[in-house]
Order: sequence, then structure tokens, then C-alpha cells
Amino acid sequence: MSTVRHRARRRAQGPGRLAALLLALLVVLGLPGGTAVAAAAGATHPARPAVRVPATAVDAVAAMQPSWNVGNTLDAIPDETSWGNPAITKAMFDAVRDKGFRSVRIPVTWNDHQSAAAPYTVDATFMNRVKQVVDWALADGLYVVLNVHHDSWQWIANMSTDHDGVLARFNSTWTQISTTFRDEPRTLLFESVNEPQFNNATDTQKAQFLNELNTSFHTIVRSSGGGNADRMLVLPTLGCTPSQDLMDNLAGTMGSLHDSNLVATVHYYGYWPFSVNIAGGTRYDATSQKDMSDAFTRMHDTFVAKGIPVYLGEYGLLSYPDYTHTDSVERGEALKYFEDLGYQARRNGVTTALWDAGSFLNRNTLQWRDPGMMDLIKASWSTRSGTASSDTVYVRKSAPITAQTLTLNPNGTSFQGLWQGSTQLASGRDYTVSGNQLTLTAAALTRLAGNRAYGVDATLRARFSQGASWQISVISYDPPVLSDATGTSSSLTIPTQFRGDRLATMEARYADGSNAGPANWTPYQEFNSTFTPDYTGNSITLTSAFLSAITDGAPVTLTFDFWSGATATYHVTKSTGSVTGTAS
Repeated sequence: MSTVRHRARRRAQGPGRLAALLLALLVVLGLPGGTAVAAAAGATHPARPAVRVPATAVDAVAAMQPSWNVGNTLDAIPDETSWGNPAITKAMFDAVRDKGFRSVRIPVTWNDHQSAAAPYTVDATFMNRVKQVVDWALADGLYVVLNVHHDSWQWIANMSTDHDGVLARFNSTWTQISTTFRDEPRTLLFESVNEPQFNNATDTQKAQFLNELNTSFHTIVRSSGGGNADRMLVLPTLGCTPSQDLMDNLAGTMGSLHDSNLVATVHYYGYWPFSVNIAGGTRYDATSQKDMSDAFTRMHDTFVAKGIPVYLGEYGLLSYPDYTHTDSVERGEALKYFEDLGYQARRNGVTTALWDAGSFLNRNTLQWRDPGMMDLIKASWSTRSGTASSDTVYVRKSAPITAQTLTLNPNGTSFQGLWQGSTQLASGRDYTVSGNQLTLTAAALTRLAGNRAYGVDATLRARFSQGASWQISVISYDPPVLSDATGTSSSLTIPTQFRGDRLATMEARYADGSNAGPANWTPYQEFNSTFTPDYTGNSITLTSAFLSAITDGAPVTLTFDFWSGATATYHVTKSTGSVTGTAS
């Protein structure tokens, strides 16, 4: 049992009695400050902050906004630290709460801590650890969503070939979870299963299996009594995908349960080509914007408009940020995506849970890795922020400096000016604004570029009437230079002088113009999967995924597209396990 929740409590005596009565009054009224009063009374263990949970699920889920995932931890396989994150601590939840998050989703994979045969007993040590983590989050006044996570593909996916066995194990798992947490407050929510999927099944069968699991989950939790009688229960679509047909299927299941404490959940990771940088999806363009707005509109119209709350259990970009790899999505384009997502969620009444596997919050230092990005995400919870067509201005070192123009995207705000640190740039001298066209003068860029060393020479901030500021980097560059190389079919490393530039994407074509590489439906191959730059190591590596997919003896022409607008052409030929690369 958790030592956090089941600690002995002593009745207050003497002078502490008044403080205890005051604390009780605060709890009844749902006012903050319970912990402080308990401490003042000399209590050995601070009381859990009082959280007044609204009566309706709609209002309660709204009170959970914003939310955060402690991903790749208790859901890691086989153990909590197996995927590179440290064990969860109470201080971690403190940092999340202090950033302004009001709820956390705690994904848990039970498979490796549970007997594979009936009665599918969950290891007591692991169950106690999960309870300890849940109680830490609840003690911080956070709402908590607890689920069954990667079990979805480890064994639940086999329902088509082992129906009775999977259902029995699923029921046993939730019976044990429900029993363990039955007396927790209503700030704890249960989510039946993460991203459910089923192997070797038709669409009709998949819908039937998911309905069966969600219905069984509902029955088990509700029949376990205690706080589970009216606990909010979170039900997913197939794969947690927000497509109309799958949301309609879930809406049908929820309607059949006649329960006002149900919450729908889906996930959103953006328009796929942009989310992973493939097929030329380097920018958060009109196609990506429409994909997002359409998805949130469907969530609203299918659920929210009908009084069913939606918890966006995960959101982000599939390949960004990832502190373990070179950025595959340009930072400014990612910022525009996150800014718009916050807006779309607010206008459609959806509560959002940021997926964080350690790339937002450094779990070791408890510092946010990119404070500027977190400032913008935090601003998006309550307002809009202005952006621009780019967050970079490239100034070619080997050419005269000329004025450059960016397009402002005010998003309903008004432009207030440009700053370099605490110094405000002069309108008319350093920049001009015509409509939404912001032009940096040649004189200003000359001053900002300084000695014109390759890379970022100056950082500006465009401020708007509300929201986060927009960072603009002034970068000196010259077109990159690639050199000849040899390698194997497993890897080819191309010596590259980036000279201040950054790689946007890579095109690959055979001599006849057809596409080369694993994504043969597009010339633009996937960033980091098939090619990856190393800016400090001065190289671009072609991976085995790309090299194994190209034809022996058939020369491939690569076109590397850079963010400055520069391009570089390179030729690669694979022959009997060796690869040669030649610069144009």
C-alpha cells in the first residue's frame, strides 16, 4: 500500500484544534490554502490541496485544462526507466503544476508486471508504485488520468484470435485497478485503453471489439463501488483517431451506457507529412492548418456540442521536439503549429494533454528544455500569439546585404515593435511595416550581422499586443558545400560544410525522374529516417533505410534543400554492398 495516502493521522489537540476547523472549512468551501493551514497547525504531513470537482463531467474536464503526459515512464517496457527517463518523483509533478498544468495523464503498461495466465495478477510492488505516483500527483492538487497503455498492442490486439483470453485478462486488470483506487477522490479518472488496435480483423470486428472492451470496463469500474460509482471514465476511439466514423462509433457506445460521467478521448499529432517532415511537408501551411481545424471541428460537433467532454489525451508532433535527434521540423513552423492548436482547442471546448516523453521537461534537472516554446504553449491556453512567415532571416556572407521582408501573422493581435534584448529597434530606420509586411532595412541587418560569422549573429523579438513574442534569428550563411564519400549499404556519411545553413529536406530521384527511396510515392524522403544532418560533426548521413531501398547500379540524384533557399546536388550509386557519393 502507498505510504503517501495511508499515513496515520493524529487528531488535532489544543491550539491546533482551531487550525483544524479552519482547514475543514476550506475543504468544504473548495478554497486553496489547505496545505499551508495544515503546516501552520504543526501537522507532520501536509494535507492534499482541496480540489472542488465540478458536478458535471463537462465542467470537470474543462477544469483539467491544460494537461500533461508523463510519457515513456510507467508505460516503458519492461520497466519505468527502460526508455531513458528517470523514475517519477513528487518534484516532477511540482514542476508541472508550477508551469500551470492542472492535470496529468499517467500512462501505465501492465504487461511485464502481470502474470500472463489466469488470474492475471498484477505484481503488488508495481501496483504500489503506480499508486504512489498517482497519489503524488493528487497531493499536488492535479487531476489524474490513469490508463492501460501499451498493453493495447502487446496483447489486447490479439482479441480476434484469443477473444475470451484477452477479455478475461482485460477484465482482471481493471478489476484490480478499480479495487486499488476505489477510494481515491473524483480527481482521478480511469481511461480504458490507449490507442486500441486489433490484428487480423475487419473494420466491423474492430468496432465490435472496442465496444465490448469499453462496455466491460464501464461495468467493472461502476460495480466496484466506493469513489468508482461516479468516477469519470475516459473512452477512446479506435487508435484514438479523430476520424468521423470512429468518433461516431464511440458516440454510439457512450449513448448506450446512459452515464453522464463519461469522457471521449482522441489524440492529435498533426497532418502526417508535416508531423514527420516527409513529402515536402516542411511548413505549417494551409493544408496542415485545415487538417487541424477540421479535426477539432469534428471533435466539437460529435461530442462537445452534445454535452460530452473531449479529453485530447495526447498531442504534439510525431518527430518534434526530440532531444535525442536533430530537429526534423523547423522550430518556427512547430511554434506556429502549437500556437494554432491551443487556439483550436479553446474555440472548440477541448481539453488538451501535451505528450511529453522527456523532450519538453528535462526529467533530470526539472527544467523546461525550450522555455520560449513553453511560453508560447502556455500563452495558447488563454490567448493568441502573433507569429510570422519565418523565425529566421538569412543574410548571405559573400554578397552585399539587402533589406529583407517577413509576413506578420498577427492572429488577432497588433504588432508592437522589434526588440534586441532590452533595446527597442527604431521604426523607419531599422524596420518598416506596411500592412502585415515587416521589412528589416539593409542598414539594420548590416549592424545586426556584425562580423558576419556563420550562424546566428543576432536574435530579435517581435512583440504583439498579447501572447508570447516571436523570435527572429539573423543568420549569416553561404551555400553549403558537400564532398565526395564512400560507404556501405548500411550508411554513407557525406562531409558537409553547412556554413551557417540548416537542412530542410532531401529529394531523391533516379535518372529517369522516378522517385528513389523507401517513400517511392514522393521524391521528398523522411527526415532522420532516411537522412540526418550533424551540424557539429559537419556531415549528412544517409541511413540504411534509404540505401537498402535504392536499386543496385542505378544512380540516384539527391537534391538537398536548405532553409536559406540554397540547394545542393549530390549523386549516389550503390553496387554490391558499397556506396559511392559524388558532389556536383
